[in-house]
Parts: sequence; C-alpha cells; structure tokens
Amino acid sequence: MDRFNAMRVFTRIVELGGFAKAADSLQLPRASVTILRAGVHGRRSSQVLQRTTRQISLTLDGAAYYPRCVRLLADLEETEAVFSAARHNPKGLLRVDMPSGIGRLIVIPALPQFTRRYPLIELEIGLNDRPVDLIREGVDCVLRGGAALDESLVARPLVMLDQITCASAEYLARHGTPHNLADLEERQTACNCPALR
Repeated sequence: MDRFNAMRVFTRIVELGGFAKAADSLQLPRASVTILRAGVHGRRSSQVLQRTTRQISLTLDGAAYYPRCVRLLADLEETEAVFSAARHNPKGLLRVDMPSGIGRLIVIPALPQFTRRYPLIELEIGLNDRPVDLIREGVDCVLRGGAALDESLVARPLVMLDQITCASAEYLARHGTPHNLADLEERQTACNCPALR
C-alpha cells in the first residue's frame, strides 16, 4: 500500500503545485509527504518531479507517469467503493441448511424482516438434521446445535437455547415420572415405546 500512498502523494503534489499543499490536502505531516515522494523516485530509475525554489514541475518521465498514476488510483478507489457498497448491500445466492425445528420455529418467521433488510440476497434453505458436506453439496452456511463436527470450518455461536424434555400427563400417569436419563431409558424399554427411540 506504500506504493499507492506514494502515487497518491505524487499526484496531489502535481495537482496542487506544492509539497505543503499536498500534505495539508492529504492530512499528512509534511515530512511524510517528502518521504513518500522519495519513495516514488527511489523505485524509478529517473526523476518524475523537478523542484526549483519557485515551483515544482514534471519531468518528461513524470509527465508520462502522472496519467498512469491517476488511472491506477481511480481504479483502486472504484474497486474499494464497489466492495464497500457490497458490504452494506450484499447480493447474490446464499445456500443455508438447518434443522427443521430451527427453520420452522425461528428462521422462517424472521424471513420477512431479513428480506426487507437484504433485498438483493436470494435464499435457498434446506431443512434437515443430517450432517451436511458444505463443499460437496454447495452449501454456504449451516445452523446446527452443539459443537462443530468439522474443525476446519469456521463456527460461531449464535444463541444459547434451553432444551427441556416433556411428557404428556397420560404417559406420566401410566409410567411414573423419570428423575434422570437412566429412568427414562428403563421406561422406554419397559413400555417398548417407539416414540422414545
């Protein structure tokens, strides 16, 4: 980036006709402008600026170098602006996979708000509980509970959800209230209940 900064300083010196004016315009210390200008000269085998006590002028090489610097800097600024705009207004297809419960109860009800905020994003949502191979299946993002299964993936905790185990009053009246997982497993075996498997 120093080379681009040196080009920025060089073009500003040419446009404003002086080191002090260029430094003030770029909000840089005057010594930094001198150092960056020296960087332009140091990378080139010839001088690009000619300085007298009264004025600064371009050499022949400087006259050829200046328009190229202007074009490069304009391209750089345009590129940065495009990506800055994309950061604030993203667009494109986003493939997301999540468990059906999270999708139905949390994500899908929030979609109208999401689409108002990001109208240029097209969502493709998969609802299933099986592990997904992101690369092979072309999925950009997955929502899952628990620890990440693949440590090569970037995982971020989004929310902490409390989970509870519930039973109907009829089941509890018939089989009693389990106090721990072992009790629940015993009841499952005793009643041969497929719903608990």
